[in-house]
Amino acid sequence: MKEAATMGGLTLVACELMNDTPDPFLPTRKSLLTRLKNWDDQEGWREFFDTYWKLIYGAALQAGLTDAEAQDVLQETVIGVARKMRGFKYDPAIGSFKAWLRLNIRSRITEHLRKKASHKGKILYSADTQDTDFFEALADPAISQLEASWDAEWEKNILELALEQVKGKMSAKQFLLFELATLKQVPMAKITRTMGVNIGQVYLAKHRVSRLLKAEITKVRKSMNE
Repeated sequence: MKEAATMGGLTLVACELMNDTPDPFLPTRKSLLTRLKNWDDQEGWREFFDTYWKLIYGAALQAGLTDAEAQDVLQETVIGVARKMRGFKYDPAIGSFKAWLRLNIRSRITEHLRKKASHKGKILYSADTQDTDFFEALADPAISQLEASWDAEWEKNILELALEQVKGKMSAKQFLLFELATLKQVPMAKITRTMGVNIGQVYLAKHRVSRLLKAEITKVRKSMNE
């Protein structure tokens, strides 16, 4: 998935999370968000996109949008964040970035649901309805699903980011053994037969990757500053 969205001097480059040489650590959200105030900081925006695109896209799909609509939500959310970033003040005491991002994503998804409903002859809200009142009053099951699944999507995103970090710290074979045995739950006999390894090697890979993964999840969660 490689896309580019340009707004003024800002170029957002969508690149794969798969990386041959991943950074040994992720920056804190505070330091990254400070960098995002500069629209020309392409590396900062690439880091933001790499960290959050799966979360945004996945949340849109969970809300019932199509692939094309979810991609629109992704691009609209990132551009919306860019527009707000220069005046954005990061203060965890007021609210978490996690909650702020969810509100932005929900707003984009709601707009797409409103358009879909209008095409079907439904009216979700009147022109004079305040956004806050609309969000509170909206009973659309898709939004309810988003609210219910947000934490799960957030945790899934953390796991995927941590897995990418761990993947770059060991051999491809060891990671594959872990993936087959733990993530895909392939029967042990099939793993040893097709991979040409013994059970001890599989358990060793599982232990090593699990230990690194636990530490990486803690690091990623801290960096995302819930």
